Amino acid sequence: MKKILVTGGTGFIGKKVCDTLHNKDYDVNVVSRNPEKAKAELGQLGEIHGWNPETEQLPTEAISDTNAVIHLAGETIAGRWNSEKKRRIRDSRVLSTRNLVESCANVESKPTALICASAIGLYGDSGDNSFTEETPPGTDYLAEVCKEWETEAYKASELGIRVVTVRIGLVLGLGGGMLQQVLTPFRIGVGGKLGSGQQWMSWIHVDDVVGIILHALENGSINGALNATAPVPVRNIEFTKALGSVLRKPTMLPVPNFGLKLMMGEFADFVLLSQKVLPEKTEATGYEFQFTTIDSALSDLL
Repeated sequence: MKKILVTGGTGFIGKKVCDTLHNKDYDVNVVSRNPEKAKAELGQLGEIHGWNPETEQLPTEAISDTNAVIHLAGETIAGRWNSEKKRRIRDSRVLSTRNLVESCANVESKPTALICASAIGLYGDSGDNSFTEETPPGTDYLAEVCKEWETEAYKASELGIRVVTVRIGLVLGLGGGMLQQVLTPFRIGVGGKLGSGQQWMSWIHVDDVVGIILHALENGSINGALNATAPVPVRNIEFTKALGSVLRKPTMLPVPNFGLKLMMGEFADFVLLSQKVLPEKTEATGYEFQFTTIDSALSDLL
């Protein structure tokens, strides 16, 4: 049985990754800021260790003799941004990854693979252009965070560890992710397009996020970046109509740019980004998506 260490195991995606690994008979261990909470939420997994990811290395007993690490820890980017929120977004990703890799360097029996979450925020605004894994990074705040994040992850390759960065798009699922943010206004009939509605949305069903992470874990020939985005991105207006149709609700109340700015501050700039990101390399490595259209994904979830 392979021993897998998961960080961020109590998060929206992390819980599903842990459950899936457990059901596939992996020995799943978790590190958490709050081990007692993690034990209560995750049930019968392997060992659960305490870890403050920004300030300390992993406990030796957590990382020793581990076959692979799946690194999902990170402060949510949702919410009104201020300097403190932006610091937490960066440090929870960059410093945690740095401490994780340094922990690997300090144990004799090192993991063979590091599957590290990243985000399509790396690319910046695409307009109507299509981005793939080969597209260079953007220059805005989130792009800079993602660049630093991935730079720390790839330092593990110097230790002989295979590194895959999974650049996650807008995740659709119940109990978290992008859909949870927008569901309430749509359910009460006051949903609508954001801004012009013409911006591209690179969405993905949460089951495919988990699927791609396991695909990267179980295929030793995969290295580097994989885009975790569905093959058919949609414009915001298309997403709005599809969600309204599944819920049988009107979608006649658009949210103008200035309204988003008032509600969200700087975070509104990210919400209004146009990102048409294609999983070119992900599909080339043999991953087969469960949900390729927005209608199939929303129908499954709702």
